[in-house]
Amino acid sequence: MNIIKQLFSGNSRQFGMIFALVALVVFFQVRTDGLILTPDNVINLMNGYSYILVLAIGMVLVIIAGHIDLSVGSVAAFVGIVVALAMRDWGLPWYLGIIAGLALGAAIGAWQGFFVAYVGIPAFIVTLAGMLLFRGANQLFGDSLTIPVPKEFQAIGAGYLPEIGPNTGYNNLTLLIGILGVVALVWGEFRGRRKAVSLGSDVKPVWVPIFKVVVFAAVILYVTYLFATGRPGTSFPIPGIILGVLVLIYGFISSRTTIGRHVYAVGGNRHAAALSGVKSKRTDFMVMLNMSMLAGLAGMIFVARANASGPSDGVGWELDAIAAVFIGGAAVTGGVGTVMGSMIGGLVMAVLNNGLQLLGVGSDWTQIIKGLVLLAAVVFDVYNKSQGKASFIGFMMKKLGGNNNPDLEVAEPLKGTIKTEA
Repeated sequence: MNIIKQLFSGNSRQFGMIFALVALVVFFQVRTDGLILTPDNVINLMNGYSYILVLAIGMVLVIIAGHIDLSVGSVAAFVGIVVALAMRDWGLPWYLGIIAGLALGAAIGAWQGFFVAYVGIPAFIVTLAGMLLFRGANQLFGDSLTIPVPKEFQAIGAGYLPEIGPNTGYNNLTLLIGILGVVALVWGEFRGRRKAVSLGSDVKPVWVPIFKVVVFAAVILYVTYLFATGRPGTSFPIPGIILGVLVLIYGFISSRTTIGRHVYAVGGNRHAAALSGVKSKRTDFMVMLNMSMLAGLAGMIFVARANASGPSDGVGWELDAIAAVFIGGAAVTGGVGTVMGSMIGGLVMAVLNNGLQLLGVGSDWTQIIKGLVLLAAVVFDVYNKSQGKASFIGFMMKKLGGNNNPDLEVAEPLKGTIKTEA
């Protein structure tokens, strides 16, 4: 039991979510006779769910701030159809099409953010109206037709890292990314331990970080191997590169910047945040703008992968993004959540959906199971908050001897003095 405490006391919620993901992978790996962890399936998994994970990055900030956005699927579809039409009918180059799509998404987010932040209409109502409005606009602009996109544009949704260097039998760029990931893991653990020593904090036995590094490095290298050994012409997908860059950027913003602290502060206690000098209206405006901009990016990634934009794009995407965030540990009341947690929650949903498909489970039972998983996540969060306990996976990890309140770890960006915006 002491060994388990040493391993999981650092961030029991994070390790609990990883444990749930690993358990799902092992379960489906056994039940599907090894189909879940084949190179082709892992590559398809990344390609097929990357746009949902992009939406989850924006959605977690919206939910941390105490709001909800129901329009992301419709906004993604609308941006996708407009960009496809612009490239087909106006001859817009593919790279300008991407910029135009991001700008359109930001404009939509600013429009919705204005009503939420400065008019005072609840985000639920504003984005519900947006869901209907932009779904209709998608069908109106596209005339309910499928609009093809150029081959160059398709790379952001269906492209792979190119082959470079000597012929090793693997994709060398994919191998390089995996090695860099291991180096970053080792450096981060070493830097964190050195900082703890310099501050005089309690330092865990040296075997604990070594064990963690060995385990996670092995996982990174194995996943790298899967991506590097797919069928000819494939490697690590370009959507995965885009997603990885976004995770790094938004992970840093949410946990290391004043803007991120303000988002947590507004969601945790709006009145106290205002007394501390946080401009809550500007914060609300920015999270809504950012959400729609990422929705536009997700829509373009999907259109690029599908080779065309159609009238049914984006249907139900908002539900998958919201489910990923809540399963990843965000609180329904706001103020709690992480970008990495939402990624793990999204992967849980992706593996669950993929595994059920490989088992031949129908779409009816798949939807039922996904709904029950989401409901269980929210029930655990609400119940354990009312009892003053850890929420969701943290509840299970508490039984293993972890931190009794991992919510404090997720809300770490709130520690310290909140700076007043100029």
